[in-house]
Amino acid sequence: MSGIYIHIPFCAQRCIYCDFHSGTDMSLQSRYVHALLQELNQRCNEIQDSVQTLYIGGGTPSLLSETLLLKLFEGISAVIDLENLQEITMECNPDDLTEEYLSVLSKFPINRLSMGVQSFNDAELKFLNRRHDVKTAIKAIERCRKYGFKNISIDLMYALPGQSSSLWENSLNQAIALGVEHISAYSLMYEEGTALSSRVRRGAVEPLDDEASVALFDQMIESLDKHGYEQYEISNFAKSGKRSQHNSSYWRGIHYVGLGAGAHSYNGNSRRWNVSHTKNYCEGVEEQKIYWEVEELNPQELFNEMVFTALRTKEGVEMALLEKHFPPQWVEEMLTIADKYLKNGNLEICNGYLSLTRQGIYISDSIMSDLIRV
Repeated sequence: MSGIYIHIPFCAQRCIYCDFHSGTDMSLQSRYVHALLQELNQRCNEIQDSVQTLYIGGGTPSLLSETLLLKLFEGISAVIDLENLQEITMECNPDDLTEEYLSVLSKFPINRLSMGVQSFNDAELKFLNRRHDVKTAIKAIERCRKYGFKNISIDLMYALPGQSSSLWENSLNQAIALGVEHISAYSLMYEEGTALSSRVRRGAVEPLDDEASVALFDQMIESLDKHGYEQYEISNFAKSGKRSQHNSSYWRGIHYVGLGAGAHSYNGNSRRWNVSHTKNYCEGVEEQKIYWEVEELNPQELFNEMVFTALRTKEGVEMALLEKHFPPQWVEEMLTIADKYLKNGNLEICNGYLSLTRQGIYISDSIMSDLIRV
């Protein structure tokens, strides 16, 4: 078991996961942290000495006060030896990273910060309904350096309505100039039921077309590669030695324990997920009720998951691992389907790994859908 994920679903605005404005409801924040630590102790038998990473994310963990952070870390350290962990990440909003708050964070064993910057263009940030502006994001990253944080990851978004090549290049260049060690870049999604999808239906927003989106993605790969960022997963780029160890464990199918409302866990045979509603989660933990669901994965689902997640990575699928855990016929059938992609240059086999080529990334969803067992 490689990682522990602590889910903090607090947000600065009301959302479907909580019925409170968590930025001001300190009593519920305190109750939630207490419930988190109760769950940790209830599940300590699932946590082994091999824990390597701790990730505190989801929502806005940077809304936690110094008192609650201290309580959280003291509770975790009673179960896990934090000094032996290779990576401890905390997600933060740029506008929360004041001098005062960074002074607080620097007291804890956090060695990696993940920041939802999204864009270095004020008009784009306004469209995305972000609370910060470009100046705030830049100052936050510079401030993190001042307080000794040497491993910073930022999220960026592309394929925004009307986004031009020059605007996207500006965001990329600003990230590069700031020297961030890791960049996660995601295409804007129009999920059904969201305010954004409603605006699209009304004609108030016109999505960028697929051709333009692909051009921005290609531009990003070229630009980041030129400046020493390795594309080690379809949407993730890192300087040498700065891959996200925690997220990499997800893609390699390594076991992890997720704690908190809406958190997911994986033990190699099943998935577990906690109830998403914060108050319901707290009540479940406090009253020792069942506040989670479990899905047992059959061999076919495990095969599909290994193929799907591993193909997203630079290394790809380790064929020897597939052959070790699954029937040889399954592997042979997958390779038969993969043959056309190997011949047209969208897949390749190198040193025993089946992986996407550069051109294969653009049709990765189709390739993965073909290779999994139905």
